[in-house]
Amino acid sequence: MKVRVLVSLVALALTATAAGAQVDTQRCPPGTTNGFGVPDQARASQDACQKAIDLFKYMAPQLGTSITGGNATLGQGGSLGGLGHFSVGLRVNAVQGSLPQVQNVTPSVTGATSTKFDTKTQIIPMPTADLSIGIFKGLPLAITNVGGIDLLVSAAYLPEFNSSGVSVKVPNGSLKLGYGARVGILQESLLVPGISVSYLRRDLPTVNIAANANNDSLYVNNLSLKTNAFRLVASKSLLLFGFAAGIGQDKYESSADIRAHVSARTVPPVPASNAGPISLSQTITRTNVFADLSMNLLILKLTGEIGQVSGGTINTYNTFSGKQAADSRVYGSVGARFGF
Repeated sequence: MKVRVLVSLVALALTATAAGAQVDTQRCPPGTTNGFGVPDQARASQDACQKAIDLFKYMAPQLGTSITGGNATLGQGGSLGGLGHFSVGLRVNAVQGSLPQVQNVTPSVTGATSTKFDTKTQIIPMPTADLSIGIFKGLPLAITNVGGIDLLVSAAYLPEFNSSGVSVKVPNGSLKLGYGARVGILQESLLVPGISVSYLRRDLPTVNIAANANNDSLYVNNLSLKTNAFRLVASKSLLLFGFAAGIGQDKYESSADIRAHVSARTVPPVPASNAGPISLSQTITRTNVFADLSMNLLILKLTGEIGQVSGGTINTYNTFSGKQAADSRVYGSVGARFGF
């Protein structure tokens, strides 16, 4: 997996406050022109400002889905069975995303202009590690147990990077831990499927990004992306293979401070201009459905997952070819885990 792909996506993956399909004049002022038709600084940077906001709004749900995936523990439906039981796994979530071709668009210096961005289908990957620890076996009921409790821990790692005009700094460290819990409705047994509900919070490490293209610059500081995932999952193992399916709700919360620098233009003649700093934030809630297929190899389990997220409303002033910001997205996951 190439680090550059992940870095490029993170650089675009900030969101803005929800607004209608119009210019956010509070953050991107319209400005005026002088008697010779030359825009002032506000008008010269307004289009770059608005395009930055819309690009961030477009990419945020895709990155949020790449962090959350589907099942809290791939292939697992019920609780683990109490103290002494655990599961450790590695996985890669991958969203069938769309990457706006920003290099094909030059911001206008005469005010905000609605542009249709071409998009390119792009797989958006996110590697994570998962740990599940049995805490309480649950209460016995016939051939199963009910009310078992597991502790859930996850980890995401994002390295610092500096290449091809993009600099990524991780001021608070590259590793970010997530946490949660799973409550077993039924513990899986020979005749009974495993059923559980879970909550898991996964965050992206805080990131500072500087990007330069065609003498224009974009700075994203204190980029933060927090996700909350609620799941209802059922699973059943049949000797060599296992099956799981679930439904849940994801909540993505993003925030950051951005600045933009627009270089001087000769047509029309305008000096260099700046926008920001601008503080942005957004929250979106989506429905998540998924299914897992596992191969059981003694203590090792190999799992593949397919899922889809949908729901929420995101309005942008600029538009995008193909899928829009809040359209449904398909994702997949592959991973391996072992436990006892």
